[in-house]
Amino acid sequence: MTTIRKRRPSPQPRRTLELLKLLGSSPYGATEALLVRAHGFNSDMIARLVRAGFATAECETMKAGAKPVEVVRLQITIAGWKVIEE
Repeated sequence: MTTIRKRRPSPQPRRTLELLKLLGSSPYGATEALLVRAHGFNSDMIARLVRAGFATAECETMKAGAKPVEVVRLQITIAGWKVIEE
């Protein structure tokens, strides 16, 4: 008999749910810098969510004054929405 295990978002379920809800509340997601600096999430937690398939991360270029700056934008996935709904 095979046991099917659910993927878990992280060892900190409350903070993980907060992060997923925050990503879900914005139609364009959020930058990694905003999540780390303004909301206190750590890069390891963000990386675990992306590796587990609960969020996507894409590099994009934004303008900061006259300079282009590379940022990482995160968005929730369908699997991430399912975690919130449980």
